[in-house]
Amino acid sequence: MKKVILDCDPGHDDAFAIMLAAQNLDLLGVTTIGGNGYLENVTRNALVVLEKIGRTDIPVYPGHSGPTLGELIICENVHGVSGLDGPVVSEPKRKPETKHAVDFIVETVMNTDHVTLCATGPLTNIAAALNREPRIAQRVDALYLMGGGAYAGNWRVAAEYNIYEDPEAAYKVFHSGMEIYMVGVNLTRQCPVRKDFVEQMRCLGTEAGVFAAELCDFFGRGGDAHLHDPCAIAWIIDPDIIKEAYLHVDIELTGTLTRGMTVTDLRFLQTNDPEKDIDLNSTKRWDDPPVGSPFRGEAPNTHVGMRLDYPKFCELVLNTLRNYN
Repeated sequence: MKKVILDCDPGHDDAFAIMLAAQNLDLLGVTTIGGNGYLENVTRNALVVLEKIGRTDIPVYPGHSGPTLGELIICENVHGVSGLDGPVVSEPKRKPETKHAVDFIVETVMNTDHVTLCATGPLTNIAAALNREPRIAQRVDALYLMGGGAYAGNWRVAAEYNIYEDPEAAYKVFHSGMEIYMVGVNLTRQCPVRKDFVEQMRCLGTEAGVFAAELCDFFGRGGDAHLHDPCAIAWIIDPDIIKEAYLHVDIELTGTLTRGMTVTDLRFLQTNDPEKDIDLNSTKRWDDPPVGSPFRGEAPNTHVGMRLDYPKFCELVLNTLRNYN
């Protein structure tokens, strides 16, 4: 199993990421960041999820409570007051660790070989860890993140929530030299919360299955919800579940309309076919300008998720929930 640290802000879809990671990966620890909810709430939620699936051996480390600049914007309209509204849950019996998330990330990466980071919230903790110890960029095997979008955003026209929340942190991460795998909203919108999928969870007959279904009952109440965060974990578990394009991605910091945008260079995937926006099998190269153009692109720095095998994703989730008591 791959050794993973999951940095998250639970959040209904983060809960699914935790459940997938705890069974299918060697989850060294969960670190939390203020995002979908306030830090105290998302930390509690991480403990609740781990307790629900019987994995109280996995430690939880609280991190930063808000972004590098500005005030935290929570997603109460999406995740409710607690950040995990819907299921009736008891207060967790366990307390979080006293060590700060950034300290845990740095110490673990520097002392453990082949650690993979996965971030499904704002990138504040990851950027702070890089500031504390830049060598972690070369020590980690990779960083998988849910954030951004190859085409557009969701929280703003051009920006996805996790990146918009702390674009300065995202800029630090994307310029760190880490091997980055980005699961943006262009990919996660291929992962809807469908009623038949939710009922399959409920009918598994496990406590985890019922809990997952109840999460979706609330999260999907508006009829347009998607399981964003577990797509990043699923990609670590099964590299074939997502088809990628290796592209250059940068973070917009100053745009009046585009702050927080993951500016993705798609030009070398473009086609002349009006029925097909991009060609993932394109043989064009970033350093080979199009005919008649002097442009040469920046070198690729990000594996951008483009196509999700949704049936395979559903199978992974259902098998995971089935195997919890």
